[in-house]
Amino acid sequence: MPDEPLAKLRAICLALTEASERLSHGEPSWFVGKRKQFVMYADHHRDDRVGFWCAAPPVAQEVLVSADAGRFFRPPYVGSRGWLGVYLDVPQDWDQIADIVSTPTG
Repeated sequence: MPDEPLAKLRAICLALTEASERLSHGEPSWFVGKRKQFVMYADHHRDDRVGFWCAAPPVAQEVLVSADAGRFFRPPYVGSRGWLGVYLDVPQDWDQIADIVSTPTG
């Protein structure tokens, strides 16, 4: 079921008002309106892990990575802006992921 996490993530993202999907840097990504990206799928980007990166609420990155580095990480490029990385090749709490993705950022 390698596509199952992507399908779940897609459903969560597209359920949000004004959300759309398109490729960005070769990966499925989700946007609000025409320009504001809020989630990027990461299929083995710079490592051998599958996950996604998302714009996260203030301090969420620090709290979640500190609490569970097996599920969360600081992604390259956008981690310095507070974005959160979430591994999808480990068991995840999809209700928590939905909350993270749908919570407005800073």
